[in-house]
Amino acid sequence: MADEKKTTPQFRPMPERGPRFGGPILSSSAEKAKDFKGTLKRLITYLKPYLVPILIVLAITVTATVLTIIAPKILGRATTEIFRGVMAKVLRLPNAAINFSYVAKILIQVSLLYIVSALLNYVQQYIMAGVSQKIVMKMRKDISEKLAKLPLRFYDSRTHGEILSRVINDVDLISNTLQQSFVQFVSGIISVVGVLIMMLTISPLLTGVTVLTLPLSIAVTIFIAKSSQKHFVRQQKHLGELSGHAEEVYGGHVVVKAYLREKDAVEKFEKINENLCDASYKAQFLSGMIMPLMRFIGNLGYVIVSVVGGILVTKRAITIGDVQAFIQYSQQFTQPIVQISNIANLIQSTIAAAERVFEVLDEQEEQPERLDAIRFGRAKGEINFEKVYFSYIPEKPLIEDLNIEVKSGQRIAIVGPTGAGKTTLVNLLMRFYEIQKGSIKVDGIDIREIHKNNLRKCFGMVLQDTWLFNGTIRENIAYGKENATEEEIVKATKMAQAHHFIMALPDGYDTIINEEATNISYGEKQLITIARAFLADPDILILDEATSNVDTLTEIYIQKAMDELMKGRTSFIIAHRLSTIRNADLILVMNEGRIIEKGTHKELLEKNGFYAQLYKSQFLGALVDV
Repeated sequence: MADEKKTTPQFRPMPERGPRFGGPILSSSAEKAKDFKGTLKRLITYLKPYLVPILIVLAITVTATVLTIIAPKILGRATTEIFRGVMAKVLRLPNAAINFSYVAKILIQVSLLYIVSALLNYVQQYIMAGVSQKIVMKMRKDISEKLAKLPLRFYDSRTHGEILSRVINDVDLISNTLQQSFVQFVSGIISVVGVLIMMLTISPLLTGVTVLTLPLSIAVTIFIAKSSQKHFVRQQKHLGELSGHAEEVYGGHVVVKAYLREKDAVEKFEKINENLCDASYKAQFLSGMIMPLMRFIGNLGYVIVSVVGGILVTKRAITIGDVQAFIQYSQQFTQPIVQISNIANLIQSTIAAAERVFEVLDEQEEQPERLDAIRFGRAKGEINFEKVYFSYIPEKPLIEDLNIEVKSGQRIAIVGPTGAGKTTLVNLLMRFYEIQKGSIKVDGIDIREIHKNNLRKCFGMVLQDTWLFNGTIRENIAYGKENATEEEIVKATKMAQAHHFIMALPDGYDTIINEEATNISYGEKQLITIARAFLADPDILILDEATSNVDTLTEIYIQKAMDELMKGRTSFIIAHRLSTIRNADLILVMNEGRIIEKGTHKELLEKNGFYAQLYKSQFLGALVDV
């Protein structure tokens, strides 16, 4: 549809997603949603059907986290008992012995706490995995159903990559956040609160010492994250340049070799590669510094706690077991804080991803079918355009006051320069786009009164751009008719002059066409799509220069088959090569959305107007070049 004026895409461009930092990050660079609260509320509507299992998961998470927090405090009692017994023996006090049964009892209790906590974590992960996948499955189903209802305008105004990013990448991000980050976020909050309470119960003084190291950790992390962020941006930029250059060179390697430009290609690659190496080195080095610095600050706090704790033990303010428990808590304290900050950024990105998904779900659908929409069998093929007005953009009319009368069985050729509205005319006829004024009638019935599926079933299309899916040749041809028999498929293939080359393939009709359809030639792909149209046996044909990508001899055979197929059927031929439309019953010459000339090939040449100039520019120009 190269000749159409596209509307401006409404999607925001996808952000570049760089590699994750090696250590914890407190960064403000997470992508943010335009309406965080509104999108969150809407996302929660997907969670409502699973409210009970989610509450169960939360309860399990709280319980498992609490059990993990309690364990060091209990384990400290065993340390205290061992320390008491050892010191009693050293001082040769009476009844100097370690109560191993008491220590064993404590170790069993702690082991049970950790085992139960691990089992609870397993259960909550199992439940949450099921819930998150069901939620995402529902979301994907909604998107799939929505995409099937969206008009062609939606697809024409956006790249396939943009749409796939919404359907796959954004939904996957939501899935991962629901399954992992959601539980980790809750667990992190409970851990911070629980650990802080436990530390305060042991020693407010030691708690104060530990908390004092926290701002230093946060400041270091923020500083390094901001410093490394610009290098990660550079890294992504150069990575994109490198990928683009590699794809360009390897895709056109024949041209590169033919013009002896291998040296230039290698030099450019090396230059980009050096820039990428420099940016990656600085980004990875700076981000890699976070963990060592965090460990240094953590160890600094560990030393301070040990010294202060030791002093408190000598003053009998706390027990040695409490110091041991406090050291464990101090190590657990900073980790969930950093984890929460990372997940908070991820949640921001997840809500932004959900917002992009909801943008698709909120797109305006095709006009709903009327309850009394007309359905009919075979169409005669009489078509009338009456004062049709259409515009992709309101302020830029494309088709104005268009009037065309097509009789049943006529061959109508549509010619004109790029952007004249040729393909748009066909799109309006099949109701891929709705006209703003006027009417289009098939067999005297306004197409807006006909059920879309019924209307489109009347048409068969063979486009210049072939479309084949990953499957056998037989399956690709049978796509034109539901429950087609083998006999019908072979007959259609013979009519399309494709049977011979198919039988020459190792597996014949069972040959698998790969994803890019690179195992057959472009001309052979076109023949398969033509065979598909033969099989569909439509009432009205639309041919968009269907023979433009085949060799001259094959084109002659196909043209004969096309002539046979078009007998008794109304046919619209969008022509780029004027040699293919000499026998058309009526040629419509379009320019800027208007029919500026119409008539037979001979009549238009005699007028010596726009069509004659187009014709001469193609053929006389070719003779001059020779």
